[in-house]
Amino acid sequence: MSNWPGKTIIGLTGNIATGKSVVRRMLEHLGAYTIDADALAHRVIAKGAPGYQPVLDKFGSWLLDKDGQIDRSRLGRLVFSDAQALAQLEDIIHPYVIQAVEMLVKRASQSVVVVEAIKLLESDLRNKCDSIWVTDAPQEVQIERLIRKRNLSREDALQRVHSQSAQKEKLAAAKVVITNNGSYEDLWKQVTEAWKRIAPSQEAGPATQVFTKSGAGAFSLQRGKPRDSQKIADLISRLSKGKRHMTKDEVMEAFGDKAFLLLLMGNELVGVAGWQVENLVARTTDLYLDPKAAADKALPLIMAEVERASSELQCEASLVFPPIELVGFDSVWKHLGYERRSPDTLGVRAWTDAANESMPKASALFFKQLRTDRVLRPI
Repeated sequence: MSNWPGKTIIGLTGNIATGKSVVRRMLEHLGAYTIDADALAHRVIAKGAPGYQPVLDKFGSWLLDKDGQIDRSRLGRLVFSDAQALAQLEDIIHPYVIQAVEMLVKRASQSVVVVEAIKLLESDLRNKCDSIWVTDAPQEVQIERLIRKRNLSREDALQRVHSQSAQKEKLAAAKVVITNNGSYEDLWKQVTEAWKRIAPSQEAGPATQVFTKSGAGAFSLQRGKPRDSQKIADLISRLSKGKRHMTKDEVMEAFGDKAFLLLLMGNELVGVAGWQVENLVARTTDLYLDPKAAADKALPLIMAEVERASSELQCEASLVFPPIELVGFDSVWKHLGYERRSPDTLGVRAWTDAANESMPKASALFFKQLRTDRVLRPI
């Protein structure tokens, strides 16, 4: 493809709740750089971003919430019930999204880039892709997921499903179809097999980073894989002291949202970090250390690798939500460059939204800006 020499572009699409984001995350685990075009669309209409005022001029200030932000729920109810309004919104947003995608692809160091977009085939992005992948699921499965994961009523879920273009049109354009109506193990198998066909010369996943400390308490770090799900579940269940009882299947499902980093002392698993990069913000929502792993030694190793991996994905900021037993290591967090903050003090809407979306109840937030040259300013 001539648009981005040296890069293979996978266009990932499929109707709502068919599992696009899970498949995108799996491809990221396998070594691709991934872009969520729909998240970029949300960023385009944030206060101060270029799509904000045009949307208000077109649809009215009744969309605003108490903070002066566009309420996406109100906007969604409008456009998903009016095809003309949806088309008008897309005319405003899509040019900015394509501009942002082009910028991210050019800056990506990875040779395979995945662009997830629900309207991929209807936009100019289609012509920039080397391969079209489509996720598929039965309608009843889509509705169940929307009710369970987005707390929609059945009526609203049906409206969202029916407002989209026919899935059969997407399937007809697909080079690869991923059927997402079974287990996560089956989904991983499909994605991995398709990845090997499109990137046969690439290793299956980012290189494992290993750091060691001399002496009997030597640490090593490994990137977690789905086969480690039982070990991760057991460690989180044990170290959370009854607050979280994780199962293998729950961890396997979590691999669709985040990456896991394993801390070993010798051959013993003594720590785990689970994090995700979304909309250029890294969010470490799982962070557990066995008391035998000294926090002042272990945390710098873990966070350095989380930041390294996040920087490869062009992250702007790192958010960490540690459990209470790790909150008190103020000198360690300060040494690592983190400040204890509240979401409303972060200053950038995308960072604040990420903190509010991910922050567990009654938890602390530690913040670090990873780059001063914000990639998508002002989008």
